Amino acid sequence: MWTKKQLKQTIESKLSDFLLVVASNRQPYGHMLRDGKIVCQREPGGLVTALDPVMQTSQGLWVAAGGSSYDRMSVDKTGKVQLPPENPSYSLKRIFLSKEERDSYYYGYSNEGLWPLCHIAYTRPTFLAADWESYRKVNQKFAEAILEEVGERKAFVWVQDFHLILLAKYLKEKGPSNVITSLFWHIPWPNSETFSTCPQKREILEALMSFDLLGFQIRYHADNFLAAVDLELESRIDREKTSVSYQNHETLVRAFPISVDFQTISSATESPEGQARGQAIKEELMLEGRKLIIGVDRIDYTKGLPDKFRAIDRLLEKYPEFKEKITYFQLGQISRLHIQRYKDLNEELNTLMEHINWKHSQGSWVPIIFRRTYMSYSDILSLYRTADICIVSSLHDGMNLVAKEFIAARSDLRGILLLSQFTGASRELADSILINPYDTESFAEALAGALSMPEPEIEKRMQKMREVVAQNNIYRWAGKVLSQLLKFEFQEV
Repeated sequence: MWTKKQLKQTIESKLSDFLLVVASNRQPYGHMLRDGKIVCQREPGGLVTALDPVMQTSQGLWVAAGGSSYDRMSVDKTGKVQLPPENPSYSLKRIFLSKEERDSYYYGYSNEGLWPLCHIAYTRPTFLAADWESYRKVNQKFAEAILEEVGERKAFVWVQDFHLILLAKYLKEKGPSNVITSLFWHIPWPNSETFSTCPQKREILEALMSFDLLGFQIRYHADNFLAAVDLELESRIDREKTSVSYQNHETLVRAFPISVDFQTISSATESPEGQARGQAIKEELMLEGRKLIIGVDRIDYTKGLPDKFRAIDRLLEKYPEFKEKITYFQLGQISRLHIQRYKDLNEELNTLMEHINWKHSQGSWVPIIFRRTYMSYSDILSLYRTADICIVSSLHDGMNLVAKEFIAARSDLRGILLLSQFTGASRELADSILINPYDTESFAEALAGALSMPEPEIEKRMQKMREVVAQNNIYRWAGKVLSQLLKFEFQEV
């Protein structure tokens, strides 16, 4: 089984001549003002959850877009800062974008175009020529920053997600033979018919053919990508090798299901500090005699938050005996409020929560507590450990690491995972309770069944899922990607 120690040894022995560069839009840590002081805190999201421990092991360079003015104030003269703040082990180089670039590249092409294109959540994508031009310019800016840092050294540039599709193309146009490139696509890849609606489809596919390795969460998404290439480009696809040859360059295409740092999460929740914070959460939410159901999501229309609220409503309609016996706590990270669809979603959630709480409340008890405030990662882990049920209700998701974090946090073998069948994680976590978030009736029934599940059954399911996540941890994911890219096999111990 891959461990942090083994990955570190492998990097030291096999990658000692390479600089490992991660490139992403999202930065792993951000600086902000709190109580009159500039503090550095970990950013939310699956990307950071997965890659921060890998970068701490590799001691490489992370290139990402900075955000606040405090981010700018906290870098050195080369635009870098050492992370993580409590025990620095790698460098973050921040690229600062103008308001216009952020509006067009990030909110525009990336999140009003590519994001809805790739997620079957029935939101129409919008593609504007001006947004595409800004997207291209920002990708060029990333390429220039990376080349400045790499210089003459050999480098492995590991690009993350749909914001930087053009990066390998621009790197190779500069002619460096010392750079090997890979892109990991964190979100779903749509079927070829859906992808064909993108006006820049050919430019996107040609740019992706500049990468040496393309990784997807599951085989189905990789197959969708190959189908799009087959339809749009005159290329040679080797199905046995799962590679594409285009204009004298071969790109390997693989499925690499991403994961979490199982051992670190498990140990953190067992610590006295983790246990104490878990008890404080119980007291804060007034859970005495009640079961806690949780959701931990970015507030996005792909995550199925309204569907969770409706399922709680239907549960209490059908089974009023659960009133005052449960509390549903939804932690939501606000995002992309510059986009109207996200504003509408926030208003919908407020309306739903107010209606459901008014309808079912008794005395001081309300069924739904919805918080949009920042919660530290350690507190989120304690929340996982405290919950009786965790709901992941994505309408479409590449993987969803909340599901795996929840399992890693439950060394006590307690807790039940309700998991959408439309997540990549559902392929691995067969002992979760699979749900269809579009079907409110069956969703409510699944909740009722979970609330009544016998303890031996809970423990048996959790034990099996923990074995899966422990084996397929984040270090195994990283090791497999590096192994493919550098054309040698890392041997597991």
